[in-house]
Amino acid sequence: MIAMKQRVYVETSVISYLASRPARDLIVAAHQELTREWWDERSSGFELVISELVEQEAEAGDPDASRLRLATIQGIAILALSDEAVSIAEHLVGSGPIPRDAAADALHIAVAAVNGVDYLLTWNCKHLANAALRVQIAALLEDAGYACPVICTPEELMEG
Repeated sequence: MIAMKQRVYVETSVISYLASRPARDLIVAAHQELTREWWDERSSGFELVISELVEQEAEAGDPDASRLRLATIQGIAILALSDEAVSIAEHLVGSGPIPRDAAADALHIAVAAVNGVDYLLTWNCKHLANAALRVQIAALLEDAGYACPVICTPEELMEG
């Protein structure tokens, strides 16, 4: 029997770090380097997916940067923003762990959960890869009948 690759939902912050020029800020530069290292050395071990939302966010902003982000995601499977995912995202916002002004973050989580994705890869540590919120997010998803993807940074998804 052939083992299926685990699926990783690549959130927009990861794409942005991959496609941007090296930052002067040391922490951002370190995150960029870790992201490139994960992308080059580990991403092939997973089935990568994004959503229509990632595509929309990657397309926004500076035209040159947008082209680089869109080139980065070319060929990655795109998950639809289903009515069920929108409903789950509204529940994540309405029930508290995700603030209303971060509704797009809730939608990333919901799309990943509804599609049974194993990991949600992000550098958004305010609303996504946040230990204080993970338990609440997982409980709400489980109450709705979905498993919560492991929400983590590229650094956390490195092996060895």
